[in-house]
Amino acid sequence: MLRPHLEQGEATNDDAFWPLSNRGVCGGVPAIGGGGTRRTGAKRATHQDQADTDPLNPKNVAQQRQLNDTGKAKAKEIGEAFRKLRIPVGQVQSSAFNRAVETGTLMNLGEVTASSDFSEGGLVVTPIENNRRAQALRKVAATVPPAGTNIVVVTHKPNILDAFGKEWFDVREGEASVFQPGGGGYKLIVRVQADEWSKLAQAAPN
Repeated sequence: MLRPHLEQGEATNDDAFWPLSNRGVCGGVPAIGGGGTRRTGAKRATHQDQADTDPLNPKNVAQQRQLNDTGKAKAKEIGEAFRKLRIPVGQVQSSAFNRAVETGTLMNLGEVTASSDFSEGGLVVTPIENNRRAQALRKVAATVPPAGTNIVVVTHKPNILDAFGKEWFDVREGEASVFQPGGGGYKLIVRVQADEWSKLAQAAPN
C-alpha cells in the first residue's frame, strides 16, 4: 500500500488526495496496504469513559468525548509525517466537536474550519439532516482542489458510513480514507491507519 505519490508528496489536480479522517486523530485518517490493512489491539485515541451528552450544542466541550494523550500525540505525529512526505494541504475542515477540531489543530497543517456538515448527527438530528451531511462529505471527496493542494477533513465514523457505505463499518479512530476526485465523482485510493503515516514518512527519500 505504499503509493509513490504519497511517498513523494506529489499532488496535482490530476492526482489529488483527500484524507478524510475519523474523529480522534485520524481514528477514521488512514492504513498501509493495497486495500487498507487492519490493526487489532490499537490504542484508542479518545477517552472511552466519556460520551457526547449535549450533542446539539458542540460548544459545550465539557459534555463531549475528548482526545486522550495517545490521540493528541498521534495527531501531531500524523502532521509531522505529512510535512516529511511533502503533502501540500490547502484546507483543513472538521466536525464542530472539539476532538475533531483539536485533531486538525494539533496536526498543524493550516487553519481549521469547523462545520456542522462534518459533525456527527446520529439520532438527535432528522434523517434529512443526516442525509445532507453525508452528501456534504461525498461532495468534498468529489471536488477537485486548487492546483497543488489537498483537503483534510476530520469527521466521524457514522458520517463516513452514511457517505461511503458499509465497507467502512470497521473504520478505526485515526484511520484516513484517501480519495481522488474526477469526472464528477471520486474513487478510493487507499485507507491508511494512524500508525502507518510515520512508516510512510520514514520510507520516503530525504
